[in-house]
Amino acid sequence: MVRKTAAALTAIAGAIAMAGATAQTVQDTQTPSNGLNIPDGVTVFGTNPDIRKPTAVVNDTVITGTDVDQRVQLILGLRDLKVSEEEKAQLRLQVLRAIIDETLQIQEAAVNEITITKAEIDQGFNRVASNFQRTPEQLKTYLDEVGASERTLRRQIEGELAWRRLLSRQVTPFINVGEEEVQAVLARLEAAKGTDEYHLKEIYISATPDRAAEVTAAMQKMLEQLRGGAPFEYLASTYSEASTKAVGGDLDWVRLPMLPAPLQQAAQEMNVGQIAGPIEVPGGYSMLYLVDKRQVLTADPRDARLSLRQISLGFPDGTTQEQASARAAAFAKATQAIRGCGEVTKAAAELNAEVVDNDSIRIRELPPQLQEIVLKLQIGQATPPFGSAADGIRSLVLCGRDEATGGGLPSAQQIQSGLEEQRVNLRAQRMLRDLRRDAVVEYR
Repeated sequence: MVRKTAAALTAIAGAIAMAGATAQTVQDTQTPSNGLNIPDGVTVFGTNPDIRKPTAVVNDTVITGTDVDQRVQLILGLRDLKVSEEEKAQLRLQVLRAIIDETLQIQEAAVNEITITKAEIDQGFNRVASNFQRTPEQLKTYLDEVGASERTLRRQIEGELAWRRLLSRQVTPFINVGEEEVQAVLARLEAAKGTDEYHLKEIYISATPDRAAEVTAAMQKMLEQLRGGAPFEYLASTYSEASTKAVGGDLDWVRLPMLPAPLQQAAQEMNVGQIAGPIEVPGGYSMLYLVDKRQVLTADPRDARLSLRQISLGFPDGTTQEQASARAAAFAKATQAIRGCGEVTKAAAELNAEVVDNDSIRIRELPPQLQEIVLKLQIGQATPPFGSAADGIRSLVLCGRDEATGGGLPSAQQIQSGLEEQRVNLRAQRMLRDLRRDAVVEYR
């Protein structure tokens, strides 16, 4: 896992202007070796230019404040997020950088005579609408309602398609993975069989001793936001200083020896779906989210497919907490008395409840709180009631279980495809870095 120190993350922008404000000496932690030959003590001549501006011109393409605002509202609206003005200002800067990258990608595709047609963008737009369980017309209306626009989503789709096609033309054909590499990966997997792997996401913020209290307080505030429904990926991409911020803090699947000792201990003690932090690590503090856990090349019980019957009971508007508690107690007594799925319909009728069947759901697709409960259920047993006064209460009755199979080595073709994808992504990052370096960007 790549770390960046606080000093390395501090940008020294602009050339030294000999005429200007009074010279100011900056004392910081020792500057790491980075090939720039920057001394530990720096004297800055002139004023530091304010580059945190809302709009820009990228190689003659104008990015307006409206472009940025609508993209911000697109992110907040589709995720149904509520953020403070301070957080929105930080998000606007993130969005501006993303739109600059998107603009560079579209421009480079155009230079290589790659054009994305309206029909292709329409198809992408319709797919997004389907993902959010809306028709295209409903999605257009919703975007207008939240202050975004159809145009900003179509622009994002165009950028993604153009960049993907450019990579498929200029990068993918030249990626080669040898048989020896594939066999080496297979051998490592075989040697690691049975060891635990953790799918983790991380937020890392650097902190010197004098900033420790400030950083831990900020992370406590993030925990409150997460409890309020903010996605971990949003906070990671906005605040994290780790190299994984570009992918929402996703560390992917890792084994414990790959992590710093404090994170190893935290990961071992976490349950799936749990968030831990702030955790002190070398150079700062981290927050971890355990997405999933598995054993290498071992069948996971949570991949078992279940046949379930859900019995649910809603509460009428105006139901008091006392009334809800009483109905929940009666519901719990009735569902725990169920002996087999054949009794569900009768119990639902007595409770005036609804029944929904699902004959093929994996345990890992359930909320983390329910996974551990369902793993221990026997056929015909019901879970304890769960839900809320607003959404009503529910219970799941287990009708059948098809145990997880598999756990074997992936095929050589799967390994090869994975390695090729990694290398394409690495080349893509390098291409984007070069485009940024060569671009003419004027902030306004």
